[in-house]
Amino acid sequence: MSQRRHFNLLARALHWSMAVAILAMLFIGAGMVASLRYREQLIDLHRPLGLAILLLAIVRLANRLRHAPPPLPADLPRLQKLAATLSHWLLYALMLAMPLIGWAMLSAGAYPVVLFDGVNLPPILPHSPALYGVLRPLHGVLAYLLFLVILGHLGAALFHAWVRRDGVFEQMAKGE
Repeated sequence: MSQRRHFNLLARALHWSMAVAILAMLFIGAGMVASLRYREQLIDLHRPLGLAILLLAIVRLANRLRHAPPPLPADLPRLQKLAATLSHWLLYALMLAMPLIGWAMLSAGAYPVVLFDGVNLPPILPHSPALYGVLRPLHGVLAYLLFLVILGHLGAALFHAWVRRDGVFEQMAKGE
C-alpha cells in the first residue's frame, strides 16, 4: 500500500485559507489595540472572523484526525520530527483556544458577542469582572504565542523548500 505524498484537498484548502484569515486576525487585533479611530470597525471584523476561524479549525481538526498526514522524510532528525509534531498540535490548540477565549472574555465582561447586525452569540460564561481580568491578557499573550509559532512554522516550511528540498513543503503546496 502506497503512502500519501500530499495532504488531501480539504486539508490544503483549509490550511491556506486559514493562514490568510489568521494573519489578518493578528493584524486586526494589533490594530484594535493601536488605533482609536478604527477600533470599532476592527472589532466588528474581529468577532465574526474569530468565529469563522473557530468553525474552520473544528473542520480542519476533524479532517486531520480522519486523514493522516503524509510522512516526514525518513532522514529527518528525530528532534525535528518531534518539533514538527508538537508545533502542529500547538497550532491546532491555539486555533481553537483563541476564539473560545475571546468569546469567553467578552461573556465575562458582559459584552455582547455581535457577529453582525441582529445576530449575537450567547454568552458562554457568566458576567465576572475577575474572570474578564484574567482572560483579556491571556487572549493577548496567546496571540503573541500564535504569532511566534506561525513564524516558526513558516521558517520550517521555507527550510524544507529552500534548504532541504525534501518535498515537505510541496505536500501542502501542491496536489496530486
